[in-house]
Amino acid sequence: MASIEPTRITPRLHLLDFSIGQAYLWQDEEELTLIDAGWAGTADGIGAAVRSAGLDPDRLRRIVLTHCHRDHVGAAQELADRHGAEILAHRLDAPVIRGEAPVPEPALLDWEVPIFEHGLTSPEAPPTRVDREVEDGEELGFGDGAVVVHAPGHTPGSIAVHLPRHGVLFAGDTVASVPDVMFGVLHVDRALALDSMRTLAKLAPSVLCCGHGAPVTTDTANRLTAAAAAAEA
Repeated sequence: MASIEPTRITPRLHLLDFSIGQAYLWQDEEELTLIDAGWAGTADGIGAAVRSAGLDPDRLRRIVLTHCHRDHVGAAQELADRHGAEILAHRLDAPVIRGEAPVPEPALLDWEVPIFEHGLTSPEAPPTRVDREVEDGEELGFGDGAVVVHAPGHTPGSIAVHLPRHGVLFAGDTVASVPDVMFGVLHVDRALALDSMRTLAKLAPSVLCCGHGAPVTTDTANRLTAAAAAAEA
């Protein structure tokens, strides 16, 4: 695969962009946290991208999976095994990630079918361990108080991760930014996902990091609120 070039979003935050999907790297003083882990076969590229950002991948302490889809889970266990990191996911998606339950099928709209089929061109994620199952409101031990926000709908165990002291929200696939902030696609339960998007909008982030699309750093809270309202129309 082509090399993954890290993009600096804030002094502590980098985007790692793949051909399908993306991950985010958060830097604390002594350790690193990866939000999502790309698809299978990208572990070498992720490690190289971390080093390209001037950081040591052996400082990786945790990998937080926003949900169970292949483009978010694929390299998690390989990275965790290499660098001694723990893998975190919501308890409702953990059985899927471990390979103990099937991936839930999305309720596709007609125009979403090509998007879904394109996503299937990425390698299937291998069964992946989950070291820590998390719940809504749980603090994660990084980012000066990062907290889990259960955001069901895209999958039953989809989560967002909110860093209130930094104004950063990792939204997973509940929200996208392709090309602007919008309701995500390929949801198992669209109504529930829209409720989750409204919940995320109330957090009024200054930096929005979606699973697909560029991070949003200007007028973020208003754009997220407007996108949630537009999705209701």
